[in-house]
Amino acid sequence: MTRPRADLLSARGVRAPEGPLAQRPFLRETVRYGAAPAALVLLLTTALAGAGLALPWALGRTLDLLLGDDRADAGPWLALCAALTGATVLLGALDGLVTATATARTTAWIRDRVLRHVLATGPRAVLPEGDLVARLVGNAAQAGPVPATLAATLAAVLTPVGGLVALALTDGWTALALLAGMPVLALLLKVFVRASADAGAAYLRAQGEIAGRLSEAVEGARTIAAAGTAERDAARILAPLPELSRQGFRMWRVTGRSTAQAAALLPLLQLTVLAVAGLRLADGALSVGGMLAAWRYAVLATGTGVLVGQLNALVRGRAATDRLAEALAPPAMTYGTRQLPEGTGALEFRSVSTGPLREVDLYVPGGAVAAVVGRSGSGKTALAAVAGRLADPDRGTVLVDGVPLPELSRDALRREVGHAFARPALLGATVGGTIAFGVGEPGPEEVRAAARAACADEFVRRLPLGYDTPCAEAPMSGGEAQRLGLARAFAHCGRLLILDDATSSLDSATELKVSRALLDELTPGTRLIVAHRVTTAARADLVVWLDGGGVRALAPHAELWRLPEYRAVFAEEAGWEEAG
Repeated sequence: MTRPRADLLSARGVRAPEGPLAQRPFLRETVRYGAAPAALVLLLTTALAGAGLALPWALGRTLDLLLGDDRADAGPWLALCAALTGATVLLGALDGLVTATATARTTAWIRDRVLRHVLATGPRAVLPEGDLVARLVGNAAQAGPVPATLAATLAAVLTPVGGLVALALTDGWTALALLAGMPVLALLLKVFVRASADAGAAYLRAQGEIAGRLSEAVEGARTIAAAGTAERDAARILAPLPELSRQGFRMWRVTGRSTAQAAALLPLLQLTVLAVAGLRLADGALSVGGMLAAWRYAVLATGTGVLVGQLNALVRGRAATDRLAEALAPPAMTYGTRQLPEGTGALEFRSVSTGPLREVDLYVPGGAVAAVVGRSGSGKTALAAVAGRLADPDRGTVLVDGVPLPELSRDALRREVGHAFARPALLGATVGGTIAFGVGEPGPEEVRAAARAACADEFVRRLPLGYDTPCAEAPMSGGEAQRLGLARAFAHCGRLLILDDATSSLDSATELKVSRALLDELTPGTRLIVAHRVTTAARADLVVWLDGGGVRALAPHAELWRLPEYRAVFAEEAGWEEAG
């Protein structure tokens, strides 16, 4: 059963953002980033609103001149009306261009900002891959328009407010008639914003849940096919669909209800103003042009459609930035400036607690090959992760050659500490690029030497373009992918090399060759190997036996093999029971 998103974030120490702008740092950061183009949008939309407000006055004055005895004086006013109309068209086009550019720029920045943070966070990232992709694609597209929309909203307020002021200047009685219905209009806007915000946030949550489950299913497609559970998994993936549908219909109902209410109220207010203006015209207090201007200003003052659209976009953008802020909640890993002194990779744990491990004290001499063994859940992967600083421990310190890992610069750490995993990601554009991928790319000869040490050279040379074959055109078995991952680690082998179950898909003969390369062909240094096979542990200098949240023993395999409990660890891993 999938845990609710709020529970997952709470369990990992992440609190979903809530409250106004001041309590939403990422929303504030987004607005600040887009401030410059948003200022231009504000300028253009303000000018557009000004032209729109000036046009009814000019039209009214022109009409009075045309209906009166001073028709000859109407020419300049007609030219002014044409100029204002042209300015409205030109400003609208410029506003559209600047808004689109600003939105694209801010959206790209948001994606870059969030993705860089997630990569810098590493294994501590709290979001499933599918959910993260949904946020980077969909939510970023909704958050990107926020700065420009905020500026446009400020200008959009000018139109109804300016229309009301202009109406009051044209004729006070018509303005009072309009003001009588304004509280109802303000209440409708408030209810719309609140209901739209709730429905939008719930819709995005359900959408992200489906994306996360879909990503998990795609990754495990072979397992699902082998188990024959396709229909059951399809139902599991789509389980949030009714909630998504409910919130989607809710958003449409909110929008439809607000539109219907506005459609009933706004014409009524405009007709009221027109009726009062007609009475004022009959009394001689208002000219025909003044009546036209009053009606146009009433339309502008009640024309909240643009404002509602901008508010709706802001509400969606705020909900999207809240979801993106969840990806930014875990702190990114920081680095120091120190370099490692001369040494061979002595590895030391001082009171380290992380995951299932509690107060681990451990010292692996420089140049030693240490196999990490233990039952499932004993913390082997957690130990390997903090040993190479893929993650920081909750408490305690890990040192290499006497230097705490957080004090090392990024380049010093990644140059001297290498990793290989059970399921390596093939990140290079080509097979050779995958092996060379890392800090300080090795040359072609070094790449081939690393591939030979990892027993990958033979199958790579059989590929259509050899080492230049694009990874997308080189389908590989699990064992071949593991060998490429090992080759990448060997090509960047510093004084500490960590293999986290990196030989699990290799046959025994290939694993033996790789083990010999570890001992004989690579740069001298410490090797930390998460081991599941007896043969791997037997070839190591030392065995780190994890049990009960700590290191139960640090000794050679031959010495530990005399203990039944130690032998039972491998019996459990191999799925067989020890005879006798």
